[in-house]
Amino acid sequence: MAVQRLPPPPRGEPARRLRQRRGLHVGPADRTAGGELMTAPSFPRAKWSIAALFCFLGFQYGTWVSRLPALKTRLDLGAGEVGLLLMACGAGAAASFPLVAALMRRLGSRRLSLASAACLIAVLAALSAVPDYPLALLAVCADGVLVGCLNVAMNAQGAALEKTYGRTAMSQLHATFSAGLLAAALLASGVTTLTASVPAHFAVAGALLLLLLAVARPALLRHTDPAAPNERKKKGRWTLPSATTLLMGCAMAFGTITEGAMNDWSTLYLKDVVRASATVAPLGIAVVSVMMLLARVCADRWRTRWGDGRVVRAGSAVAAAGLAVALAAGGVVPTLLGFACVGLGAAAVTPCVYVAAAGHGSDALALVAAMGTTGLLAGPALIGFVASAANLTLGMAVVAASALTVTLTAFRIPWRTREPAPGEGENQPPVAVP
Repeated sequence: MAVQRLPPPPRGEPARRLRQRRGLHVGPADRTAGGELMTAPSFPRAKWSIAALFCFLGFQYGTWVSRLPALKTRLDLGAGEVGLLLMACGAGAAASFPLVAALMRRLGSRRLSLASAACLIAVLAALSAVPDYPLALLAVCADGVLVGCLNVAMNAQGAALEKTYGRTAMSQLHATFSAGLLAAALLASGVTTLTASVPAHFAVAGALLLLLLAVARPALLRHTDPAAPNERKKKGRWTLPSATTLLMGCAMAFGTITEGAMNDWSTLYLKDVVRASATVAPLGIAVVSVMMLLARVCADRWRTRWGDGRVVRAGSAVAAAGLAVALAAGGVVPTLLGFACVGLGAAAVTPCVYVAAAGHGSDALALVAAMGTTGLLAGPALIGFVASAANLTLGMAVVAASALTVTLTAFRIPWRTREPAPGEGENQPPVAVP
């Protein structure tokens, strides 16, 4: 990495407070052998490095999920066993909270993200060769735990990026996760036209994942957890999460309930309730996904202009109102427009909540992420229970109510005020980046 000769770094209490506010650490390990301070990566370079982690996670998950039919055939599984397999992954991610919090304090987000990503490649290789169902369950559960680790670590990196450079980026980082899912689906389609071999497919995917990891590694940030001093004092003692953390967790949980339910139930609602044709029904999830991807590409500009709190409140209100109107109106076109409102409005919720949670330390971030995973798992099942007891229209009304709950919760969350860095990140003071 390039180096430049600089005067001694500023010392004293003002400099310490500045480094702590921006979540930075400069120490002896961050200098060359000649005592020179390593220069920080540019904002675009750091952003693309972290984006590679988000793409990595989407690509890894999309790869093995896209081959579930092949795994089902090879292991001779029934539908219930496949459902348990998926639940094992989600349960592993949701239950990883204590481990993730401890590892974040011990390793930091940079080392934890690299280590968990490397292990996810190994899990993918194991899934291609598992000989029986119990081992498949074990591998998928391990995948869920590692997903929980990487999810928290990469979102901590994204929050550190915004804080260090004073620029918004989290929504676009989450868009690259969606791009990774799409790329995994396209690769699966392409490979299966050539060969039905799952090991061959996963070998190609593993090579691409290694490439993404190589792209991510050089410019990841090393930052100080803003709550680390307090968390070290509490080491060995379990304490209840703060009210603010629980509020952020609720916003994340209801936001992911909205996302997960739309992904799982939109097609069935169009087919069974709206009576859309077999050709039109799958457009429900396509409309939600495309609008969410486009909105996440643009959402960082909205966050810069209006702030995270307004974006979350307005977006979740649009999602709730749009879906409620669509359910009341009926018909294919109103329903698709309502689904588009959900994709548009819900897109920025999780990125903004992750940024807010990261400002309260790794424990808060890990708990909020675990609550989000729980919402993602519980949401579709909850809609199913309501639909069984009443009807699917009422079940989708629960989705609208979840989005409205995010709006109400967002009024109580203390959203972080953006602090622009000098030159908007173009000419930053040297920052330690190994």
